[in-house]
Amino acid sequence: MPKKGLRALGIAESYTGRIRSNLAGVVMRKDLRIDGFAFGSVTVGAMDATDTILQMVRELKRRDINVILLSGCVIAWFNVIDPGRVARETGIPVICVTYEESDGLLEDIARHFPDDDARISAYRQLGERTEVRLHTGLACFIRSWGLAQDDAARFCDDFTCEGKIPEPLRVARLCARNLPCSCRPDDATI
Repeated sequence: MPKKGLRALGIAESYTGRIRSNLAGVVMRKDLRIDGFAFGSVTVGAMDATDTILQMVRELKRRDINVILLSGCVIAWFNVIDPGRVARETGIPVICVTYEESDGLLEDIARHFPDDDARISAYRQLGERTEVRLHTGLACFIRSWGLAQDDAARFCDDFTCEGKIPEPLRVARLCARNLPCSCRPDDATI
């Protein structure tokens, strides 16, 4: 993965606690030049994140994206992403990155959605995270699909300038936070 033209699509959300949550995607080259954006929104507490991400990738109409980086696999109040499906349907490897140690979300999901076997199963299928020590001295945690863990770790390290957030995800998160609220007018009272 040494070439400068290597491209990542980083996708992050801005969860505001409303009915919808904004997603922003940033296409970034390994030399940190930005050359594309994608936007979408998901329903808070639903299971539509995977479809939204697939739509974002399709709308980009790019054949030069080498890896999709996701800032978390569970977004917008337990909207579980299926990164394996994203990798299969796009033909692009997926790396899910998180930033804190935790015991996982299974108990929380089961408490809030006790009869939602599909959601619980989707979470379990994500598997375990691997800690990655970055050149910054900090660590992030990854899961990968379509790419060996070692290569995924190296990819995250190469795209991290400082801290523990790979640059495409940091910029995507900034973009998502600055998008106008995607909620419908009737959501204002919720």
